[in-house]
Amino acid sequence: MLLPRLEFNINDYMLPCMNKKFFGVDCPGCGIQRSISLILQGDFSGAFYMYPAIYSLILLFGFIGVNHFYKIKYANKIIISLLVINFVLVFTNYINKFI
Repeated sequence: MLLPRLEFNINDYMLPCMNKKFFGVDCPGCGIQRSISLILQGDFSGAFYMYPAIYSLILLFGFIGVNHFYKIKYANKIIISLLVINFVLVFTNYINKFI
C-alpha cells in the first residue's frame, strides 16, 4: 500500500499583514516573511529584491545574539550603527513602494 506524500509549503502558513488587510496600504515590514521564505529556498537574490533590508536585519540579530553570549567591546556603538542602517534601508524601501 502506498502512503500519500505529505508536502509542506511554508507559504501556506504565512501571517497576513494586518495593516494591508485593514487599511489597504503596505507596512514597512511587508515582504519580510516572503523574503525569509526565499532565503530558506536558496533564492538569495530574490530575497533581496523582495525585502532589501533582510541581510542587514540578519546581521543585526546575529550580532545581538553573539553579543549576548560573548561580550564584544564597543557592542553598543555597533548595534546602534546597525539599527540606523536598518532604519534607513527599511524606510527607503517603504518610500520606494509608493513611487
